Amino acid sequence: MSKIRKFTQFSFRDLVATAGPTVLTIVALCALAYFLVDPSPPRSVTLGTGQENSAYEEFGKKYAARLGKHGIQVTLQRSLGSQDNLQHLNEGKVDIAFVQSGSTEQAEAQRKGLVSIGSLFTEPVWLFLREDAKVTQISQLKGLKINLGPEGSGVPKLFRQVLALNGIEPGDLTIGALENTPGTVELLEGRIDGLVFSSGPDAPLVQMLLQTPGFKLFDFTQAEAYSRRLPFVSHVVLPRGIVDVGRDLPAQDYHLIAPTATLVAREDLHPALIDLYVQAASEIHGGTGWFQQQGQFPSARYTEIPVAREAAKFYKDGAPLLQRYMSFWLANFFDRMWVVVVALAALVLPLSKVVPPLYVWRIRSRVYRWYGQLRTVEQELEAAQGPQRAQVCAGLLKRLDEIEEMVNQISIPLAFADGLYGLRSHINFVRQRVKNALA
Repeated sequence: MSKIRKFTQFSFRDLVATAGPTVLTIVALCALAYFLVDPSPPRSVTLGTGQENSAYEEFGKKYAARLGKHGIQVTLQRSLGSQDNLQHLNEGKVDIAFVQSGSTEQAEAQRKGLVSIGSLFTEPVWLFLREDAKVTQISQLKGLKINLGPEGSGVPKLFRQVLALNGIEPGDLTIGALENTPGTVELLEGRIDGLVFSSGPDAPLVQMLLQTPGFKLFDFTQAEAYSRRLPFVSHVVLPRGIVDVGRDLPAQDYHLIAPTATLVAREDLHPALIDLYVQAASEIHGGTGWFQQQGQFPSARYTEIPVAREAAKFYKDGAPLLQRYMSFWLANFFDRMWVVVVALAALVLPLSKVVPPLYVWRIRSRVYRWYGQLRTVEQELEAAQGPQRAQVCAGLLKRLDEIEEMVNQISIPLAFADGLYGLRSHINFVRQRVKNALA
């Protein structure tokens, strides 16, 4: 070690040795808290969608893309519809799913441990008929072949309620249970008279049938009455020309009844994922549409399932503060660890008062421990008597030279140099005593 480096402004090595145990303790506590205080959100989640070419499937792809930007892998699982998704939620096969309003009741949802993330959009009941079918009222469906879709969807249950309000028994018409896509094929081939399904206007089947000649959309002229009798549906209007203004499609306003699509999750879904889903819902469904105004959806209304606490907070106050300025994972880390940070702050304050005195003691101990050697030399000098006194004094002088050589190698910060020079002067003082005794 060069002579220049013997005196330094600051001893980093001593600081590390002094504060190291404290820092390691804090880091260990943070690591333990990271795994025990609140588990980190899972990196994958399963979303129950709907049938092929349905609006649920199309929106499921959008959710997967948005959550994928945050490192969350969304696995899409097709289903027959709302009833099927509810069953999958209850069985734990999916974590979150699209469910139509009216598919369950509040008490049943609470008993099953389900929570709503909010209503997303209206999905009207579309009744497409062959153009030659002279049907203007639901009661005129008697004797026709109508496909309502599989029992796993929410449409059969809903439309049977509509039939019941019109005094029609299910046996008064031939009901099909095909999925939407094969049911549409049957309608196009003329093997059935009508097709009923509930979906958002973005569904490819809706777009196709609205523009296919030879078929007509049933006009629910009593839609307002249905909305009063069935509280989970609302009255919406398909405006004239909304499909194609140039071709004037449709050529008139159509009155429809519409339940709402909701996003339902298991209550044990990680709160951070609920935050992420409701933010994605705001981006996907927050704009204007055929049946909605700007900002109408997503909403905590129009759902019979209790709304999750995190979703209700979003609808009231917006996105969590940290997630507005940080990435999802970093914001989630601080959100999970704030309790630990407060507890550690209470621990760090007293520890920070202990470290400086320990640092000072460690530096000064390099000097002080040599005073024990000097005291030993003085004790041996006092004990030396008789003819061997001269030999003992010579040995003590040699020992003092060795001590001085070792002291000269000490590296010490400048702030503590006075102690080092004091030690060297005391070595000379003891050396002089030995020389006097030897003389």
